[in-house]
Order: sequence, then structure tokens, then C-alpha cells
Amino acid sequence: MIYRRHTPGPPLAAFVDFFWFYDCCFPDHSMEKCLPDGTFELVINLRDEPRKLFDSDDVGRHTAFRRGWLSGAHSRYIIIDAINNSSMIGAHFKSGGAAAFLKLPAGQLRDQVVELDALWGASAWNWRDRLLAAPGPAAKFQVLERFLLDHLKEPDRSSQRRRRVDWALGRFVQRAEVDHVAAVANALGMSHKHFIEEFSREVGLTPKLFCRIRRFQDVLGRINSGKFVEWADIAYPCGYFDQAHFNHDFRSFAGLNPSRYLSHLPEYQNYIPLTD
Repeated sequence: MIYRRHTPGPPLAAFVDFFWFYDCCFPDHSMEKCLPDGTFELVINLRDEPRKLFDSDDVGRHTAFRRGWLSGAHSRYIIIDAINNSSMIGAHFKSGGAAAFLKLPAGQLRDQVVELDALWGASAWNWRDRLLAAPGPAAKFQVLERFLLDHLKEPDRSSQRRRRVDWALGRFVQRAEVDHVAAVANALGMSHKHFIEEFSREVGLTPKLFCRIRRFQDVLGRINSGKFVEWADIAYPCGYFDQAHFNHDFRSFAGLNPSRYLSHLPEYQNYIPLTD
């Protein structure tokens, strides 16, 4: 498989964590469980074969996406297909970063996957044609940068809201504890309710849920560090009250308990291979 990553420069660097591209992928499994990380993902299919998003509660049901889509911030795992000879390109947004490209509040896309033309009109497919024609990963990344720059909103009166949310995100990433939410709202001089509304509008999740997911991601990072795993030593530093609290949150987001995740120990921490 060919895999490349690219970090865009300013102004996109303020909103996008990285671009990614892969080609000639031949997985040894038919489906993947994608775990939530509190961000949005832009995906453009560079093949003609549609891709499937399965119903997490009934994998016999699915929705097909053909050319390109945006995956909003999710509150639990999703299940997608894994097909042979696939090729895709996409953008992994920073937390709250996708809001700068949307004409609607990010919260309206929570737990949603939508086709690109529903967000940016049929012109999105013209950009896909340019991606298909671009010769090689570097050229494709340039096209993707221009696509996002074309849809980057001009600063407006919401910029003050954006600065407040960015400040809160910085605090939460440093210390993803649910009881920290009220303290952040107070520090911003906002009511708890108003803070939740602003944060959800920009990030797509409530502050409480975002902190839970960040804490979950902290756990995954420690598990995938390659060191010996002692659950008690992981749960407490990540802010869990006890083992039951830790197991409950892990199962809510991953659909399996920590020990089963460890037995899989996937190559990419947020993608768990599944069989039929």
C-alpha cells in the first residue's frame, strides 16, 4: 500500500491537522470499526466503487457513499467497509476546525456522514475530477488545499466565539476531565448553558462529551505506546474514578472492553479490523 501524509501551511494549518492519501490498499479484513476522536474527517473516494457505512447495531444494513463525504464528530464508533485496491484522499481536521468551512453549525452534523454536494453543492465533484487528474500524491494534496481554501469562510462576528472555543479546547486537551467544564465556562465569564451552546456549535459535541472522548483517546495512546499495560495505572491518571467507570466509558466508545481491544491491538489505534 502507498500511504502519504501532508501538513498544510497557513491559513489551513489553523484548522486542519493533516492531509492523508492512500492507494493500492489490499486489506485482510472486510470491515473496520472506527473509534471516535472528537474531530471531523473529509474523505474523497478516488475509485468508482461505492463505500459502505454499516448500521452499528445491525451490520446487515448499510448506506452507500460513492464519491466524497464529510464525517462529523461522532459519539460512538462507526463501521465501514474495507475493500481491495481502494484509493482515497482526505483531511483530518483539528478539533473544531471543520466549522470554518461549514455554512451550518457543526453540531448539526454530530453522528452524521453526509455527501459533499449536500454541503458545498455540485461544484464539489468538479474538485474531485481535479483530484483524479492530478499526477501523484503531492499534486493531489495541492488540489485538496485549494478546495478547502475555496470554502474557508471569511472572518466575521463569530470570530470572538471562535477564540473562546479555541481557548477552551486548549484547556480540555491538556486536561480532559469532565468536572473541568464548569471551571472553563467560569473562566470565560459565561453561563454553563451558553458555553455548551457555543462549544457544540463550533466543535460538534458538548464539552462534557468531548472531554470524555479525549480521555478515551488518552487511554488508547497509552495502550498503543508499546509498554506493558496495567489497567489501574492507566485509568486513574486519565481521570477515571474507578475500574467500573473506566470500563463503562471504553465500552461506550469502542463497543468492546479494554482487554478485547488489547487482544486486537490494531496497527492504527482508531481502526479495529473486523470480519464478516
